[in-house]
Amino acid sequence: MRQRIHGRMFRQVQQARNDLLHGPDLCFGRLLPREQVEEAVARHRVVFRQCLYTPLVTLWTFLYQVLCPDPSCRCAVARLLAFLGVHGDDSASADTGPYCKARERVPEALVADLARQSGTKLHSRFPATKLLKGRPIKLADGTTLSMPDTPGNQKAWPQQPNCKPGVGFPILRLVAVISLSCGAVLDVALAPYAGKKTGETSLLRQLFAQFQKGDVAVVDALFANYWTIAGLLKRDVDVIAARDGKRRLDWRTGQRLGHKDHVVTWHKPPKPEWMSAAEYQKMPDTLCIRELAVEVKQPGFRTKEVVMITTLLDPEVYPKEEVAAAYRTRWHAELDLRAIKQVMAMDVLRCKSPSMVRKEIQMHLLAYNLIRTLLAEAAEAAGTEPRELSFKGALQTLNAFASVWPLATGSRDTLYAVILKALAAHRVGNRPDRVEPRAVKRRPHKLVYLTEPRHVARTRLLTGV
Repeated sequence: MRQRIHGRMFRQVQQARNDLLHGPDLCFGRLLPREQVEEAVARHRVVFRQCLYTPLVTLWTFLYQVLCPDPSCRCAVARLLAFLGVHGDDSASADTGPYCKARERVPEALVADLARQSGTKLHSRFPATKLLKGRPIKLADGTTLSMPDTPGNQKAWPQQPNCKPGVGFPILRLVAVISLSCGAVLDVALAPYAGKKTGETSLLRQLFAQFQKGDVAVVDALFANYWTIAGLLKRDVDVIAARDGKRRLDWRTGQRLGHKDHVVTWHKPPKPEWMSAAEYQKMPDTLCIRELAVEVKQPGFRTKEVVMITTLLDPEVYPKEEVAAAYRTRWHAELDLRAIKQVMAMDVLRCKSPSMVRKEIQMHLLAYNLIRTLLAEAAEAAGTEPRELSFKGALQTLNAFASVWPLATGSRDTLYAVILKALAAHRVGNRPDRVEPRAVKRRPHKLVYLTEPRHVARTRLLTGV
């Protein structure tokens, strides 16, 4: 009798764990199919021993962790225990150690591969906007991230040099390529932070493979240099950027196209140190660059005139006003990075080793792209554009439905339709030319800042010195 009961309980546990594999959390099984994950796991030759935290379970738990308002490992494991408990499996442990070790065993390349695949797949569904004759537009921008002050992180991404040792935090630089049409992050590159206006151009060169023939790259003034533009033109990619101000601007020179609109010739500068002689020889000797200025008439805008450069030379095909409208969309890169850093709480990372920091970043990007995919499906069902729906509203909706999704085993199609309908209701407010003061009304709390290493301050408190 005891053997029969034990066998029945064993079958229940196995069935619960099979349900966990076949019914991933937060409806992402529809957006990131199990077959796609298994194919990536096999491609990267990931081998786990037979236990609860298989590669699939670890990835789904990690994905939930970066989406949850409480991103701790304890909360992620508790969520997994709740799912198993609903299906009759009470054998799993609440100890976070096995889960943390399982995360460490997942290769960085696997998570990065899944993040890139999800972004590329979404961009292929929504490649173009109504701007620039329907050509695909991709944005590039950089930002910085902070992380725990551990020896490994400090070695990989040192703190800023003006901080005292033991007081500052490791900081890294990140450059992302983002699809304008759907907001998907196509790829990122990472490097140590070495001050403002340093390193972003070299990181963008690492991401040139994300630009395809016929694309238009919209970037800020930092990337408006000879080598970046020449590298993109070699891939048949056009560029729109703000003028960096280093070159002399004279509207009387070049081929006149209109008022404050002309084509000038840039000559190849001397070889930079990072470029090989062979690569330098392959670069063109000159570039034809169109310079144009647009007057800003909107009340409340600080800038009264914007000077741009572009490789779109034909003013009849690409009028000045349309080029300016395309450049103005560059602000979406700032909004998308803000959504990842603030809405998804990636501005301060939690992992304590460089390898786990990189995995944490890629897992955030995977979760971000999956939410963008869900928003695209909701927009398609509602007959609107993906960027017209609120990203923060989508994250809030997913977290609200997370508790009931595992219970809806027989009615998930209905629940999925309800989720899409709810996402379509959260529209981004139509606030053209919104003007707000660049100031904060609420005063911050008075805090005492730590100006010495923590162990020194702790010893001082204990000794009373």
